Amino acid sequence: IINASSEDYFILLGFSDWPQLELVLFVVILMFYLMTLIGNLFIIILSYLDSHLHTPMYFFLSNLSFLDLCYTTSFIPQLLVNLWGPGKTISYTGCMIQLYFVLALGCTECVLLMVMSYDRYAAVCRPLHYTVLMHPRFCQLLAVACWVSGFTNSALHSFFTFLVPLCGHRQVDHFFCEVPALFRLSCVDTRVNELSLMVTSSIFVLVPLILILSSYGAIARAVLRMQSTTGLQKVFGTCGAHLMVVSLFYIPVMCIYLQPPSGNSQDQGKFIALFYTVVTPSLNPLIYTLRNKDVRGAVKRLMG
Repeated sequence: IINASSEDYFILLGFSDWPQLELVLFVVILMFYLMTLIGNLFIIILSYLDSHLHTPMYFFLSNLSFLDLCYTTSFIPQLLVNLWGPGKTISYTGCMIQLYFVLALGCTECVLLMVMSYDRYAAVCRPLHYTVLMHPRFCQLLAVACWVSGFTNSALHSFFTFLVPLCGHRQVDHFFCEVPALFRLSCVDTRVNELSLMVTSSIFVLVPLILILSSYGAIARAVLRMQSTTGLQKVFGTCGAHLMVVSLFYIPVMCIYLQPPSGNSQDQGKFIALFYTVVTPSLNPLIYTLRNKDVRGAVKRLMG
C-alpha cells in the first residue's frame, strides 16, 4: 500500500496504447482547445461590452463560457504535454487539484444548464412576468448557487477519494485524474464509494435533466399554440441551440457516470470522455452564436 505523500506521483496512461494516434490527437485537441478559448472569450467580451446583451440569457451564457474556459484549462494543457512528450507523470498534489476542479466544474455545468432551461421556460411561457421572474439579483443568486453546489459536491467526493488507500502501481488508466479511474488503483473494496458516486451523479445529472425536459415540454406546448412564424423561429433558434448543448454534454456524461466504474470498457470510456471534455466546450459558442441575430447585431454595433 502507498501511503500517498506529497512526493508521490501518478502516471496518466492516457492514449499510450495507441502511440501512432498520439500526434494526431495532440493536433486535434490543440485545435479544439484554441477554438474553445477564442469562442468562449468572444461570448464573454461581447456580452459585457454590448448593452443589448445585458439580459438573463446572455448572463448565464457568459457563465457557461467562463465555466468551459476553466473546465478545459484544468486538464487540457497537462494532456497536451503528456501527448507530446515521453513523460506522462502528474504529481500527487496536481492530481488532487485536477480531480477537484474537473468534478466541480462538471457538476456546476449540469446545474447551470438546468438554470438556463428555466430561463428559456420563463421567457417563452411567462413572457409578461419574465422581468419579475428573472430579476438581475435573482439571476446572480442562481448563478452563485450553481457554482457553490458544484464545488461543494466535488469537495466531498475528492476528500473521500483521497482517503482510499492505493496499491503499489500508480498507473491511472485515463488521460486526466478522474474518480472512477482512481478507484481502480485501490487495495480495498470501493463499492461504498462507487455507490455514493453513482447516487450524487444521479442527483447532479438526472434531476437537472428531468427539469430541463419538463421545461422543454412546457415550451413545446406554448410553441404549438403560437400563431406568429417570427415568434416560432425565435423560440426554435434559442431553445434549439440550448437543447443541442444539453444533449452534447449530458448523453456522454450519462454513459460514463451513471454506470458502475467496472461496467464500461476503459478504452471506450476515454473516447467518450474526450468528446464531452474537449469537443463539447468548443462547439457551445458556435451553436449559440452562428444563427443568432442578437449576437450578429452586437458584432455589427461593435464594428461601428
